[in-house]
Amino acid sequence: MPSGLSLNGILPKLANQSTQAGLFKATLKAEPIKIRLADNKETEFWAYNGQLPGPQIEVFEGDAVEIEFINHLPQPSTVHWHGLDVPNEADGNPMDMVEPQGKKVYRFTLPQGSAGTYWYHPHPHDHVSEQVYKGLAGTFVVKAKNDPLAHLPEQHWVISDLRLNADGTIPANTMLDWMNGREGEFVLINGQYQPQIQVKTNERIRLWNATSARYFRLNIPGVKWIVVGTEGGLLEKPRSPVDELLLTPAERVEVIMVGETQGTVNLQSGYYDRRKMMVQEQPKDLTLATIQVKSEPVQLPESLRSFPNWDEPKQVRQIRFSEKMMNHTNMPMMNHGTHHATTTPTDNPIPPMMNGMFLINGQTFDMNRIDFVAKLNEVEQWEIFNESHMDHPFHLHGTQFEVIQHTLNGKTFKPEGRALKDVVNLRPYEKVIIRFKQGHTGLKMYHCHILEHENLGMMGMFKVE
Repeated sequence: MPSGLSLNGILPKLANQSTQAGLFKATLKAEPIKIRLADNKETEFWAYNGQLPGPQIEVFEGDAVEIEFINHLPQPSTVHWHGLDVPNEADGNPMDMVEPQGKKVYRFTLPQGSAGTYWYHPHPHDHVSEQVYKGLAGTFVVKAKNDPLAHLPEQHWVISDLRLNADGTIPANTMLDWMNGREGEFVLINGQYQPQIQVKTNERIRLWNATSARYFRLNIPGVKWIVVGTEGGLLEKPRSPVDELLLTPAERVEVIMVGETQGTVNLQSGYYDRRKMMVQEQPKDLTLATIQVKSEPVQLPESLRSFPNWDEPKQVRQIRFSEKMMNHTNMPMMNHGTHHATTTPTDNPIPPMMNGMFLINGQTFDMNRIDFVAKLNEVEQWEIFNESHMDHPFHLHGTQFEVIQHTLNGKTFKPEGRALKDVVNLRPYEKVIIRFKQGHTGLKMYHCHILEHENLGMMGMFKVE
């Protein structure tokens, strides 16, 4: 696969077809495309508007959004506006699928205080994993008119991964992919493999983990990261500089790089043990890009954003992630350095023996079941337990939440400073407490954002009235 191409960190934007102030109107078309990657072999991807990743949608708080989605895929699909507070009928839920050759107009208004780093991707149950690993994902940035960091230049890096057969085709999931989540051998930034990127230390960098299941421990020798924002926008205040940044599936962050490093270094990802099943991995670091660093002075404000205090929660709920071992007769241990070696893709998109393997509160997802009813604009506290042996990133639709505390190995700790998120990772046997409220009525999903686990039923649904 070609590598080492220059990348400027600026994503092509989706054009606004409206001339009316405060209205963003556009069209997104999902369709197969073919790209010649290497050795004169064509690879078929599925893409929004022919772009990998899809075009960036950039809007402001208060804007009305009207996007027509056209589905030219061979499968039903939806567009889920990941992390955004949108009406139920506009959230791209799996019960609202757009059939092949069908269309749907998504309409919503972005509330004040919603500035942040979001993304859009499909959410059809049983098909979400395949549609994302074939290329369907794009970025959605909501800006604020009073942004205290608006003076900083920005770069936007979407991290994805890709697996290819020798003939250039994208293979189906293997049994191990369904168990552990799919990881491709090529890690891409903005669709490029190991690109060359010029970075100044006064730039605001937005990062998206758009992979199905890969965890990143990002580091650059001689450079520290200052996190200034998470999924739901700016933090209360900049965090302390760190050498390494953990970015789990579907997470996003805004960072500033600091350090005395000048010249060429590598953006790397250290090995992360997320306790995969039936795999004995050899720890291996990855090189994601070559970075040309130029040191520039930057002064960050001590305060970035004010957060109101939460009312006492009206409801306290317990959410439990668990696994049920499948019948793996004739399933030998796979002992190899990378999990995708020499395993045979299943003919069935979801192997029947694996249905019901991943559970929430002891149940697998049922489109006809509502797990509970919540009240509009009422503060809820969820205590989320990971009772399984592997990591699971938890995602909640329709709102942003605040992580109150983590408990792991008998120790309780709080995040540094206040932040709004829509994804939080849970280590094996970890407990996380979150608080939030929902701003729209209707059906809301909550699930593991390892997309294969979501497909296999590690998802629930509740109703807001």
